[in-house]
Amino acid sequence: MSDQPDHTPNLQNPLEAASKTLKQAFDPFGMVSSQINAQLAWLAHPREFMRAADAFTSDLIKLTSQTLFRPLGLSEDEIHIDNPADARFADPAWSQSVRWDLLKDWYLSITHRLQDLILETPGLSEHDRHTAAFWQRNWLNMVAPTNFFWLNPQAMDRCAQTRGASITRGLQNFVRDAQAQNIQMVDASAFKVGQNLGTTAGKVIFRNELVELIHYTPTTAQVRQTPLLIITPWINKFYILDLTEKKSLVKHLTDQGFSVFIVSWRNPPAEMRNTTFDDYLLQGVNELVRVTTAFCKVPQVHLVGYCIGGTLVSSYMAWANKHYPANKLPVAQWTLLATLTDFSHPGEINIFIDDKALDELEDLMARKGYLDGSEMAASFRLLRSNSLIWNYWVHSYLLGEELVPFDVLFWNVDATRMPQAMHSYYLRQMYLHNNLIQPEALTIGGEPISLGRITQELYAVTAEEDHIAPWTSCYQIRKTIAPKTKVRFVRSTSGHILGIVNPPVNPPKRSYWVGEPSAKDSAQDWLEHAEKHPGTWWTDWISWLNERTGPMVKAYPASNRQFPALADAPGTYVMEK
Repeated sequence: MSDQPDHTPNLQNPLEAASKTLKQAFDPFGMVSSQINAQLAWLAHPREFMRAADAFTSDLIKLTSQTLFRPLGLSEDEIHIDNPADARFADPAWSQSVRWDLLKDWYLSITHRLQDLILETPGLSEHDRHTAAFWQRNWLNMVAPTNFFWLNPQAMDRCAQTRGASITRGLQNFVRDAQAQNIQMVDASAFKVGQNLGTTAGKVIFRNELVELIHYTPTTAQVRQTPLLIITPWINKFYILDLTEKKSLVKHLTDQGFSVFIVSWRNPPAEMRNTTFDDYLLQGVNELVRVTTAFCKVPQVHLVGYCIGGTLVSSYMAWANKHYPANKLPVAQWTLLATLTDFSHPGEINIFIDDKALDELEDLMARKGYLDGSEMAASFRLLRSNSLIWNYWVHSYLLGEELVPFDVLFWNVDATRMPQAMHSYYLRQMYLHNNLIQPEALTIGGEPISLGRITQELYAVTAEEDHIAPWTSCYQIRKTIAPKTKVRFVRSTSGHILGIVNPPVNPPKRSYWVGEPSAKDSAQDWLEHAEKHPGTWWTDWISWLNERTGPMVKAYPASNRQFPALADAPGTYVMEK
C-alpha cells in the first residue's frame, strides 16, 4: 500500500461541527448525532471504508446465494450462526421453514455486520464508538422482523388458531398501554405491598424526613449479638429483599438467627429538591447506625449495602474511618451486594453520561425538583431493549397475551424519585468524574474521604450477567480499600437482581464462585483460581457471618421502650406513590 499522504478532502470538520450543534440542541444523548459521527469517520478514512465495504458486499453475495439455492434444496454454508440465547427466534418456524430461516439470516447477518463495523469505526474514541453502537443496536432491535405481524410466523399462526381473537386482544392491550403511556411489563393488580409482597413481620422503630428504619421480628429464641443493618438502593423500594416468603433475604436471615434492620427510603417530593448526598449519608446511614447500636445496646453493627446503597455505604465507611477514632468506629464488618465504587467502566449506562447529557438531565430535574423513577427505568430498559421492550411488544400486541403477574417486575416498575441535588452530585462525582476512588477528592459530611482508609473486613457479592454493576468493575473495590483489609469476593450466576435475590432451592438452579482477591490480580485472574459451588451464595455468607457477628444472645424484641413501634412493617414510606 502506498505511503503517500492521503489528499482526500476533509469532510469531517464542517460536518462534525453540524453534528455537534445537532447534539447540543436536539440530541443530548447522541441517538442521531452518534450515527452521523460514525458515518463521517468512515468517509474520512476511505481505505478502511473500502475494505469494510468489500466485506459487507461479500456477506450480501453469500446471502443472495443462500436465497437462490436453499429453496431448491441445494445446501449453502450459512454466514450466520444462531445464538440460542436470542429468544426472538425461538419459535420452531424460524429454523424449520426455509423462507423464515432465510429472513432470519438476512436480518441477523446484516445486524451483526453493522454492529461490527460501527465498533471498528476509525478515528472515534471508545466512548463514541460504544455510544454509536448502542443506539444503532436499539434501532436494529426495533426493526427486527419479529416485531411486525406479517413478518412473524408465530403471530400469524396464533391469529389463525384463535380466529382473530389474538388480534382483538392485542389491540385492547395496545389501547391499555397507550393510556398508561408505557409498554407495560406486569399485571400490577396482582400485587399489593404489605399483603403479598414485603410481608415479613416487623416494626418501624425510627423515622425522619428521609428514612424509616424497620426492625424485623425475630423468629428464633436467640440471635447473633451483632445486628445486621441493610442499606437498600433509593432508586427502587426496599422490598426487593423481602419479596415473598420464599424469596425474602430478610426472612432467611431472621430464620438463621440474625437481628435484621433495613432502611426504607422516602419517595422524595419536589420540596426535597435540595436534599444532598451528604444528607443521605448523615441523616440516612450514620443516623441509622446510631439507632441500631442504641436499640441493641451494642457498640457495632454489620453494615450491608446493595447497588447504589452499597456505593453510599462505601462512602460512609470511608467517612467513618476518618470521622471516628479507630476504637469507636460503629461498624464491625461490611457487605456489598452488586456495588460499584470504581465507575471507570460502569457498563452501557455510560453512554448516558457526559457533560451535555447531564446538563439536559439537570434541566429536567430543575423543572420538577427530582428525577422521576419512570424516566430512569426507561433508560435501563433501553440497555436490554429486546427483553424489556420488544418482548412485551410482541407478546402483548402481536400475540394478544395477558400480562404475567411477576413479583420482580412489579417491584421494578414500582419506581421512586431522586432529589435534584443528590442525584446531580451522584452522577457527576461518581459516574462522570469517578472521584470516589480518588483519595480525598470528595469531602462529605465535612470530612475529606478516601476508600483507602477502610480496614474493616468485607464480603463482596457480584453477578455474572450484571449490566448495571458489571462484576469486573465491582472487583475494583479490592484495589481501592486498604491493601491489608481482608476481602471475600463472590460472583453469582444471573444478573443484577436474581443474582442477589437467590434463595436456596433443591435442586440448585444457580451457582457461585468464591475466593480471596488480590490487589495485584485482575478480575479474570481471580476467576481462574476461585472455587465454584452449586447453589446460592447465601449459604456461604451465612457461614461467614456466623464467625464474625458475636455470640448468641436473647433475641431483641421488634421494638422497645426507647424505640417504640411507629408502624408495622413494611412501613409508610414504601407506600408513597
